[in-house]
Amino acid sequence: MRVLDFDNTIYDGESPLDFYLFSLRFAPRNIRYILPVIYHLIRYQRSKSSREDIEKAINKYIHQFLTSFDDIPTVVNAFWDSHMHKIKPWYTPRPDDVIITASFNYTMDEFVRRTGISCCICSTIDYETLDLIHLNFGDNKVKAFKEAFGDDAVPDEYYTDNLVDLPMMRYAKKAFLVKGNSVTPYEAG
Repeated sequence: MRVLDFDNTIYDGESPLDFYLFSLRFAPRNIRYILPVIYHLIRYQRSKSSREDIEKAINKYIHQFLTSFDDIPTVVNAFWDSHMHKIKPWYTPRPDDVIITASFNYTMDEFVRRTGISCCICSTIDYETLDLIHLNFGDNKVKAFKEAFGDDAVPDEYYTDNLVDLPMMRYAKKAFLVKGNSVTPYEAG
């Protein structure tokens, strides 16, 4: 089983940030969230944010952000129409791939539909209440993977760009680090 992180691994960049910037054309007043978004993105990229820090920040802003759109699926479809080119050339989707990401279901569901991937374990926003249900980050990825596939399931390969995913890297039989379009085996040392 091939399991892959999404942002900066398969997708060239941080799709939540790209979605946020793209969405400003639909709801320009959401510019007010730019500083918190950048602050938390930088801390995440530098592995300086705990899961609790990220959850607290998301819960503070996500409901207001998502309710600012008249039709979320229209914004998401327009986003992927203009951003599918950001899928890195090294990656060829397989139907049995498992994407495991901190990105949110409201964008990832459409990506999975377009690529024919059968399973995406992602952060989850309740479509009715727009509340954060699950943040799929760090050691939560191993827990979510086991919940989806059982305690005995172990990925044959795991691909990521960031050592924040070390729990999942250690859990897989083989791990790979992705930098740009370069994929190299990771050996825990």
